[in-house]
Amino acid sequence: MNTLPFTFIVLNLVFFFFQISLAVDSITRSETMTDGRTLVSKEGSFELGFFSPGSSTNRYLGIWYKNIPVRAVVWVANRRNPINDSSGILIINGRGNILLVNRSKTVVWSTNSSKQAQNPVLQLLDSGNLVLRDEKDGNSENYLWQSFDYPSDTLLPDMKVGWDSKSGLNRRLSSWKNSDDPSPGSLVWGLELHNYPEAALWRGSAILYRAGPSNGIGVSGSPDLKTNPVFDFKIVNNADESYFVYTLKNKTVISRLTLNESHDVLRRETWIEAEKMWKTYATSPKDYCDVYGLCGAYGNCIINESPVCQCLKGFKPKSQEKWELMDWSQGCVHSEPLSCQDKHKHGFVKFVGLKVPDTTHSWLNESMNLKECRAKCLNNCSCMAYTNSDIRGGGSGCAMWFGDLIDIREFPVAGQVLYIRMPASEIERKEDPKVKIAVIILASVLVVSAMIFVGNYILRSRTKLKEEMERSGIIGQNDEGRDEDMELPFFDLSTITRATDDFSIDNKLGEGGFGPVYKGLLADGQQIAVKRLSMCSGQGVNEFKNEVLLIAKLQHRNLVKLLGCCIQGVEKMLVYEYMPNKSLDFFIFDQTRSRLLDWPRRFQIIGGIARGLLYLHQDSRLRIIHRDLKASNVLLDSDMNPKISDFGMARTFGGDQTEGNTNKVVGTYGYMAPEYAFDGQFSTKSDVFSFGILLLEIVSGKKNRGLSNQDHKHKLNLVAYAWRLWKEGRPLEVMDACLGDSDSQLSEVLRSIHISLLCVQQRPEDRPSMSSVVLMLGSESSLPQPKEPGFFIENDSYEPHSCSSKQESSTTNEISITLLEAR
Repeated sequence: MNTLPFTFIVLNLVFFFFQISLAVDSITRSETMTDGRTLVSKEGSFELGFFSPGSSTNRYLGIWYKNIPVRAVVWVANRRNPINDSSGILIINGRGNILLVNRSKTVVWSTNSSKQAQNPVLQLLDSGNLVLRDEKDGNSENYLWQSFDYPSDTLLPDMKVGWDSKSGLNRRLSSWKNSDDPSPGSLVWGLELHNYPEAALWRGSAILYRAGPSNGIGVSGSPDLKTNPVFDFKIVNNADESYFVYTLKNKTVISRLTLNESHDVLRRETWIEAEKMWKTYATSPKDYCDVYGLCGAYGNCIINESPVCQCLKGFKPKSQEKWELMDWSQGCVHSEPLSCQDKHKHGFVKFVGLKVPDTTHSWLNESMNLKECRAKCLNNCSCMAYTNSDIRGGGSGCAMWFGDLIDIREFPVAGQVLYIRMPASEIERKEDPKVKIAVIILASVLVVSAMIFVGNYILRSRTKLKEEMERSGIIGQNDEGRDEDMELPFFDLSTITRATDDFSIDNKLGEGGFGPVYKGLLADGQQIAVKRLSMCSGQGVNEFKNEVLLIAKLQHRNLVKLLGCCIQGVEKMLVYEYMPNKSLDFFIFDQTRSRLLDWPRRFQIIGGIARGLLYLHQDSRLRIIHRDLKASNVLLDSDMNPKISDFGMARTFGGDQTEGNTNKVVGTYGYMAPEYAFDGQFSTKSDVFSFGILLLEIVSGKKNRGLSNQDHKHKLNLVAYAWRLWKEGRPLEVMDACLGDSDSQLSEVLRSIHISLLCVQQRPEDRPSMSSVVLMLGSESSLPQPKEPGFFIENDSYEPHSCSSKQESSTTNEISITLLEAR
């Protein structure tokens, strides 16, 4: 039986006849609270009631400080579902749950607790915690539900942020969208549950700031969090819980932690009664060096240096050119590479005064000592650093890091010791000064000799490559301006043959219009992918020429790197860096593998593709139009970072040229812009159209074309379906059912769908540029309404797939096409 209508009748009669006063700290099932009435904690510290934030007329149920003149709301119940009038009623139903209902008796918020009580009591404690308990438990903390488990944007004393492993509860702060809207914004602060947990601040899925793990005294990345006269704090990490909590030393002090959406900060504030204002005690992040990963791998941020990013001793910039341009994103590498085969020649260099690296790939053992920790790390070639997890006293515990060390900064006074793996040559040792001078002279001679040798090698390699391309007819002997493009390394056929085990079928990765692709392993251990031009390829020679002469110099983290080429007789091959996770379509269009790409990962991939296209369109030395952007041409590295590939069909523009015309239309149906497919007109906006299709496919997990319904009467079109849902106000129905449904995710998904429809508009001039797309993906600014898309096909048969549904069959052939159009 539904007890809600009966409860309403009884409660309305109670209010009509008795007008119960709620200036108390609790209510029972026989009582209720309407808009205009409040619930006050026993000692009058906090108040629960209905309010309208800022200039908004919406009504919310919230908790605020009772005795502070400027209302400071610390918790909001229905922050996602406001009530648009003063009809809100708070009740306790027959199952012992708290319900917030509006005039139409619709439940806009509830505790939804699975625990039941015979005599439930709702009580506001003087800590600011709203709790639901069974009256027979008295003042026991055996709560059926408590607001402290569901924070808004404020952390109060005795309130935990972190994980309850038993219940799976993750307590995190999330900012208000703005002062008029308390619904969850994109700024989130919480605890990352790694082997070595640490607090972090996110905007959406991107980390803005990492406080670092606990070190027994405070946290590694926040030296301001230390013993002080205002509050105590502790960080607990055990099998049952991982959380941060603070308590006030003086209970008369009013202090809080809040998230500020507009300034991207976590702020600790204290109320100063004499001045009637909040005074900021500390903020995080506090300076430029707190920006997450600013200096890249093995980069050390020193706030008083210029520039702030410096490579750690024993390391050098991965890209000296970019480093000098203050682009530190690629970070640093060992000055002398580490070899796993020579790990007995490794050691560790002691660095003092650091914030320890990101603990995503870390290991923790609190019972080991430092000597045991060093031995364990030394025996694992993947272990890059170690230190004590607790720095109190002489230090104890063991923390180890695997892979690149990210987000290091220097705190000369309050930092920690970190032992970083180095080759023997980099480990400090005492030597005779005369020996050092001799070594320096010898090294100088070797460097000069090496420069001469390398210069001659590059010249010979460039000459050989040009001669082979001329002999093969790829370029003519009179082609001008080619010498400067002949800087691509040249591989001998024997080297490629050995690397691929004589082009073994076991090493074959796939085949496209160019020809087969093989996995290979060079003598130095580097994995490669080799594209071998097929003898019968109609477009392979042009692709080969295009990539060798054009794409070889492109350098961007979201573009596949061309390592070299091989031309010998009839053999023509391109050598690329190997991408272990294949292509994007391998994941998103597969019912099982699509589950491996959650929304944060997909959004990261979307951003990477957008930045890669922006580089091609705007930041590379020539304006480059890809002309064949699709899911199968986006490869994924070991960390699932996207890299755009296959530039054989790309075209370049110089100066201010932005568009061109061709009588040879190349690309893939389903991704081509209308003006290109029909008229041969291409521009940067043609790539934007392809990106919009790809973005929609990533969101939905569906191909744009190639699927038929059961009666085979209609061709399905993803753009048409998404457009129809957009016009009907149901855009999120296009989302892949495998994705989560948290508010922050849904907001990003909705924005991504909106951006995709802007990109696929019929007219090129209506589509945004890739620079605008990158900005739109990274902000929450309002977007223009999209116009009808190109290739719009009205269709009633298209439905989104479910994770549990049978995988659809595909009849799409996504091999790139070349069409000759008469003029």
